Amino acid sequence: QVQLVESAGGSVQAGGSLRLSCEASIAYAHYSILSMGWFRQAPGMEREGVATIARDGSTSYADSVKGRFTISKDNVKRTLYLQMNSLKPEDTAMYYCAADPKSEVGLKKSFFAYWGQGTQVTVSS
Repeated sequence: QVQLVESAGGSVQAGGSLRLSCEASIAYAHYSILSMGWFRQAPGMEREGVATIARDGSTSYADSVKGRFTISKDNVKRTLYLQMNSLKPEDTAMYYCAADPKSEVGLKKSFFAYWGQGTQVTVSS
């Protein structure tokens, strides 16, 4: 079982930056084999994939965030990060981290078995 806890999100003006983190309560040996991802859900919208990092460290990003967001994973700290730069009002959403023991994952919810509770990010124009 994996429990995921996201850091507090925040509010920022357009063009600003935020870094989200997600700590996992799981033994180090098990954390290192997890693939993980960040998803977001705006009011009235479906939850969409933002970025993923597979067990081998390979990453994938939604087209809407490429070049602005960076996903990374610290296996020692058992923490997932999402660095968000050049934020836009359309990035406003609840952000969720997700984890799964699969070696390969994609930007779809169905790839992930474990989810955090979410953290709010608000970008004002």
